[in-house]
Amino acid sequence: MVEKKITDQAISEHGLSQEEYQNISKLLNREPKYTELGMFSAMWSEHCSYKNSKPVLKLFPTSGKNVIQGPGENAGV
Repeated sequence: MVEKKITDQAISEHGLSQEEYQNISKLLNREPKYTELGMFSAMWSEHCSYKNSKPVLKLFPTSGKNVIQGPGENAGV
């Protein structure tokens, strides 16, 4: 099987930045394979890792009289 070449366009289409791609390469100590790129893309997505919203969520209070449910399960009450 011929492995697909990873291009800047492929990195972008997977929702990864160049910096994230470099981090993946450092973690693996090599360039990732195309399938691995997809796996990192999924695991580092907003849905799985909250990579964009986590800094904003830290600004909200986690306890107090107006907090119904703090961080954790059922936090979206």
